[in-house]
Amino acid sequence: MGINMKYIINQVYIISAFCLLVSCTALGQKFHTHEVKAGETLEGISKFYGVTPANILQYNKEIKLGQQLRANTILVVPGVKIVTQPFTPVSNLSKDIMQDSIVAREPVGFTSHRVRKRETIFGITQQYKITEEELKKYNKELYASPLKKKMNLRIPKYKAPQKQESTLNSGDYEKYIVAPKETRWSIAHKYGIAIDSMLVLNPELSKTNNYISEGFELLMPKIAGSTVSNQVTQLFISYTVPAKMNFYRLEQEFNVKSDEIVRLNPEILERGGLKEGMVIRIPEKKVDPGVINTDNYIFYEVKPKQNEFRLTRKFGMTWAELVQLNPDLKDGLKAGMVLKLPKNNVGDFEVRNSLVLDKVNLLDSINVGVTPKILFLLPFRLDKLNLSDKELSMSTIAKRNDSKYSLGLYSGALVALDSLKALGVSIDVKTFDNQLDLIRTKQILQSENLGGYNAIFGPLDIPSLKETAVQASKYNVPVVAPVPAKSAISLNNVFFSYTEEPVLRKHMLDYVEKLHTEEIILVIADEKSKLEREGIIKRFPNAQVVVVKEEEKNIGINRDKLQTLLSDQVPNWVFVESKNFKLISSVVSILNSFNNIAFDPLEGEDKVKVRMFTTDKNPSFDNDVISNTHLSNLNFTYPSVYKEVVNNSFVEQYRKRFGDDPDRYAVRGFDLVYDLLLKLAYKNDLIDVSRFIGETEYSGNKFDYERKGVSGYYNQASYIMMIDDLRIKELQ
Repeated sequence: MGINMKYIINQVYIISAFCLLVSCTALGQKFHTHEVKAGETLEGISKFYGVTPANILQYNKEIKLGQQLRANTILVVPGVKIVTQPFTPVSNLSKDIMQDSIVAREPVGFTSHRVRKRETIFGITQQYKITEEELKKYNKELYASPLKKKMNLRIPKYKAPQKQESTLNSGDYEKYIVAPKETRWSIAHKYGIAIDSMLVLNPELSKTNNYISEGFELLMPKIAGSTVSNQVTQLFISYTVPAKMNFYRLEQEFNVKSDEIVRLNPEILERGGLKEGMVIRIPEKKVDPGVINTDNYIFYEVKPKQNEFRLTRKFGMTWAELVQLNPDLKDGLKAGMVLKLPKNNVGDFEVRNSLVLDKVNLLDSINVGVTPKILFLLPFRLDKLNLSDKELSMSTIAKRNDSKYSLGLYSGALVALDSLKALGVSIDVKTFDNQLDLIRTKQILQSENLGGYNAIFGPLDIPSLKETAVQASKYNVPVVAPVPAKSAISLNNVFFSYTEEPVLRKHMLDYVEKLHTEEIILVIADEKSKLEREGIIKRFPNAQVVVVKEEEKNIGINRDKLQTLLSDQVPNWVFVESKNFKLISSVVSILNSFNNIAFDPLEGEDKVKVRMFTTDKNPSFDNDVISNTHLSNLNFTYPSVYKEVVNNSFVEQYRKRFGDDPDRYAVRGFDLVYDLLLKLAYKNDLIDVSRFIGETEYSGNKFDYERKGVSGYYNQASYIMMIDDLRIKELQ
């Protein structure tokens, strides 16, 4: 499959004329979202946004006129007018220690600053401790043109903020030392508080990294009457005495002695014993949960709008079972609560680091009130194209992988932008040709206000990608690497979308190990694939290694020696690990020659069965000298970052727009950008969303980002593929 080059050339002209160096916006209906605070009313919210209650009800069918609004409900509000300051109540936990950090302030004077060579707006704002908006407010030329050397700026001066003394009552809080195998969620559950409240009490905790080390000292709210380690709360239930009830049956049913029941209910003696209809108190025995850590439990953070029905269906438990494990649920389900669940609980959810991730239907969770802003940095190489000669331009693109890959990725991205526009989401897009040049990339980054973007897509070359990541990290803006990026990049804002080789290798070995029973396992690997060979032997100690003879001009295996290792009693699974297409071609031919052949027909009809695997399907396996028919006969099985695309809505959209089928890069461009935009349309913060969104899958790619320390987010998802009947199939 390939991109229709004539159409792409037309797109290049459009890109060069309108999008490169110019902002492009996919327009949709303008909306706000509003999270309801305790005490807010529909009338008050409508006045704040300058709309009528009917306007809000039109887009929020789940609420009714006159109905009391529940806190944490997310409303979609049309319009752009803001009339007055909203009512902003704060929780009892944080109201004494949180101050509003966003306040309008008036300058008490001004000073001047003459711009020096290589100075940036960010550096100037840091020097004078002002915001970028405050700088631009008094230097309006910065709205229209970049910062220039020798420019004279007017710098506002403000009163130093008064230091707010903490009003924390030391008697209400205690120090807590993190124990081994504890997580933020297990500790939050112990104290019955939300993660956000823990961050308020402990501002030194990272807001982007969930890691917490053993021995870390936390400030936590003291539970009345005791510390968390020995806290036992006496709870009671109200029980209406039925007919013919006696003390023996009560003891059996509630596991409590009759004299304890009488002590708690003196009216029993006053009325001469248990009477039908009498309402008595029964002590509820609190189950000792034991040590609460990742060895015993998994944890879940309650999301806004969730209810009892959704949670019980999600976890396959009754409400009573959930309440028994989490007694705080008796006071109602609240967003931010941390629930503990049995570690062996199995349901329709994904668990990572003992935290249950939500399988969110992003299409059903779109917030049309957000307007994500995306920066595309790709090497279209317009500097290498003679746009006055279309035939020559087409020939140049066909020869240049950087242009071909970029146009493929971008053509798929354009279809993704169209798809989000059709869903009512406005996307602000800016596209640049970085020309595969580090200096050009630096110029683009310096000219842009990176803090205004929600994500950056690209670049493709490692030096430019690293520079982009460094500059964007100052504003915590995520950078998506669309192709493999092997480098020393170690920044927590990079999303490495291409699954790494060790992850693919592990996925393959996990799959084989799960299926393996009595099969013979053989390994054929050359010296350059020593790492792969050792990984297989470590996982399967009984595997036998076939010697590869490597000479200056020849490389291969001894067919007769291989024959002695094959079995005609059980299947033979052969791993072939090499980047040498000559060795692969020879081995494939030999293995195929053995398949379904009896070594000694006189002694029986048993046939040799050979299946071929690899943990690293590199481009050498796609060489033309290797027979696809032989690979199909061997049911060649391998891990893959992508899968073959069947006809679907994306393919139809692509054909309609570009007049041809999408190639692998166009599919990847669509999937990557569609995933990115859906996540931003759900919550306009990719880094935050990635904390609790699990695996997502689209036309030919799937994504499951996991944070690794401070080195970024890495895609852990991959496919297991097999060639069968000359077709490539996905294996579950």
